[in-house]
Amino acid sequence: MSEINVVPYIDVMLVLLVIFMVTAPLLMQGVQVELPKATTAPVDVNEEPLIVSIKLDGSYYINLGEDHEKAVELSEVTRQVQLVLKRKPNTAVLIWGDTNVAYGRIIDLMASLKQAGATSLGLVTENPET
Repeated sequence: MSEINVVPYIDVMLVLLVIFMVTAPLLMQGVQVELPKATTAPVDVNEEPLIVSIKLDGSYYINLGEDHEKAVELSEVTRQVQLVLKRKPNTAVLIWGDTNVAYGRIIDLMASLKQAGATSLGLVTENPET
């Protein structure tokens, strides 16, 4: 009577599961900002979105490349978003804005992203219950 020992396969699967559980939250990261709290419905995003962050001091960040924690000018954000949208026109662009950023700064960013060709813009908030 011959049997296949599946215990090593189960061990490997559990290790992979733990790895994926740890790395999944890290995949959608922007720069650390204090997001506003609001009760909203989650956005259904099919592809990985492009995240543009604006900190309290008004500095802009975009989650592209290896140096995504380096502040860039608004014109550079617009240029990079244009390049991404040329290759993937249906990419959603999410804005992570600090709670205390001036409203005008967010509007300037949104206008620049629209000018760059973004058709799907979203503002990210935190759930107030957390």
